[in-house]
Amino acid sequence: MILLEPLRDQNILVITPQGPLEQADFETIAKAVDPVIISKGKVTGLMIRMKSFPGWRNFAAFAAHLKFVAHHHRSIECIAVVTSGGLLKIISGIAGYFVHPKIRLFGFNQREQALSWLETGR
Repeated sequence: MILLEPLRDQNILVITPQGPLEQADFETIAKAVDPVIISKGKVTGLMIRMKSFPGWRNFAAFAAHLKFVAHHHRSIECIAVVTSGGLLKIISGIAGYFVHPKIRLFGFNQREQALSWLETGR
């Protein structure tokens, strides 16, 4: 399960996983970002906030994650990864070479700094 906090006036979505990622989580995220992409052409930013990476519930969840990235990465400008987990730092560093959005890492207690960066892209 995930929690979504849309910041509509800023065109930003805050995503907070509450446990292992599930296939339905990516369907939920898509339902939140697709209308924004249709109306505004892009999502300014996503903030992914979690202390550590919870993993995927099963292979179907992993496949849904890859499908979401493949279909949406060109329509997202920036991703702020707010975490204290080492694995997520490595994964997001590698992903930066393969996807469109600018990706930046922040410490778990740096939510406001991450939000500021998403608003400006700098």
